[in-house]
Amino acid sequence: MKSFVFFLLLVFFIITSFISLNDFLSEQKKFERVRTAYKEKGTFIEEQLKKSNIRIGELQILITVYKEEQELEIYAKNRSDKSYKKLLTYKICESSGVLGPKRRKGDYQVPEGFYYMDRFNPASSFYLSLGINYPNKSDRIKSSAKDLGGDIFIHGECVTIGCMPMTNDKIKEIYLYAIQAKHNGQNQIPVYIYPFKMAEDNFRKHELKYNDNKPLISFWTNLKSGHDKFFKDQTALKVTVLENGDYCFN
Repeated sequence: MKSFVFFLLLVFFIITSFISLNDFLSEQKKFERVRTAYKEKGTFIEEQLKKSNIRIGELQILITVYKEEQELEIYAKNRSDKSYKKLLTYKICESSGVLGPKRRKGDYQVPEGFYYMDRFNPASSFYLSLGINYPNKSDRIKSSAKDLGGDIFIHGECVTIGCMPMTNDKIKEIYLYAIQAKHNGQNQIPVYIYPFKMAEDNFRKHELKYNDNKPLISFWTNLKSGHDKFFKDQTALKVTVLENGDYCFN
């Protein structure tokens, strides 16, 4: 009897999850900007995926951002694949703040760390926008500010006071990749934000430049360990946060 009840609950969970995911995409397509994005970019998206042998119905994505270089990279894979491959690189069209993490509201900083998408706004004041879960647990531990701020997005309109803005043309593509991955069951799309490209020689250059700021170098060294692990394995990081706010990568 218990096994039968468990089976019924499992079936119910699968059905409701399927309905919820389908409702998500249907709800997104109710918005004119999303319909326009599909009309203008749908074929391009499918062609790019096909070049990498990725099926749109199996798509999962991972995003990396480099603040100094103003680049956003999309990595993609089929749901059944183990590792990601780089799909496209986009130019971030504006920037604010300086290198270093965001630690309070109003500092104009773009965060640095390991995040995931937590909001999809098809009616944004900035055309289309994808929110990230700043401040995360690490940010809350490492900041002493009463208000850390929030509302950090990848968005359109090419303006920013701490976000990662794209042109409206390019945010259409990024938004479609993201909502398709969400539709396919990827509930947490990773977004890894680095201060700069963290190859060994470039890291050493920045380490020397910022040598008088030991806490910042320590923070970047922690980020680099996650960076190096991702580029070695090409798989999504399993990120936890230690009591001191440092990231740990299992």
